Amino acid sequence: MVIIGVDYHPSDQYIAFVDAETGESGERQLNHSDGEAEKFYRELKQRGVSVRVGMEATGYSRWFERLLAELGIEVWIGDAAKIKTKRVRKQKTDRQDAQLLLKLLLENTFPRVWVPSPENRDLRQLLWHRHRLVQMRTRLMNQLQALAMNEGPRRKKKLWSEQGRTQLEKHPLATWASRRRQDLLELLDRMNPTIEELTVAIEQEAKKRPEVLQLMTHPGVGPLTALAFVLIIGTPERFHCGKQTGSYVGLIPSEDSSAGRQRLGHISKQGNSLLRFLLVEAAQAAVRCDSD
Repeated sequence: MVIIGVDYHPSDQYIAFVDAETGESGERQLNHSDGEAEKFYRELKQRGVSVRVGMEATGYSRWFERLLAELGIEVWIGDAAKIKTKRVRKQKTDRQDAQLLLKLLLENTFPRVWVPSPENRDLRQLLWHRHRLVQMRTRLMNQLQALAMNEGPRRKKKLWSEQGRTQLEKHPLATWASRRRQDLLELLDRMNPTIEELTVAIEQEAKKRPEVLQLMTHPGVGPLTALAFVLIIGTPERFHCGKQTGSYVGLIPSEDSSAGRQRLGHISKQGNSLLRFLLVEAAQAAVRCDSD
């Protein structure tokens, strides 16, 4: 088996490798833009040897992971924070990072993390796409609300009723203020059908999963929150208790305790920001619906 430690960057990667059978080892820098990296791994595939690649969890590496999966190469993704604690020297270079990853792989101490499936990742894109569009719509509505309040009408939520919309469109404004109002309303009208379409798609995906339907029985939890929870938590068996789940999402307090004195701060906010946002919204909805 060929074991490779990869220090990955968007433009290139530095690798340290060793053949466990022959003892052959080496280091290389592989460029991405000219296809050098892809050629290297395809040549390994043609040799018919088994390969294991270890790399830190990082962004902009989706294409690389897909390539290795296509070639049947085993990929281990490591916890970047835990890998950082393994560094003992104050010098940090790409070469040393690749060597460290290879060392952890050989010593069987590589801090491997759970990796979602391609289908899971694609469904997350659906959730993120809707979430970002809703944020954009909120900004548009806030601008229109401010525009209306500056000119006198203060209708709050009633501004989005049929009567409020008509009043907003007919209110006399100066030339460029009128142009701004028109453009914002056009963007808003284009965005609403798209968000509705994505919402329907999320509801359909939710109905396919029994665990999502079960989560929706909780007060305040709808299809969006339930589906996001199932996709982001992934395999529940990897958590030993509910506290670990809360820590994974970043809903536990930060702590700086010493000498018998406990100091708790704001929530850590470590983890998936989308799921944390949705869970907080669900809790607020549950409180509003609670008669007690």
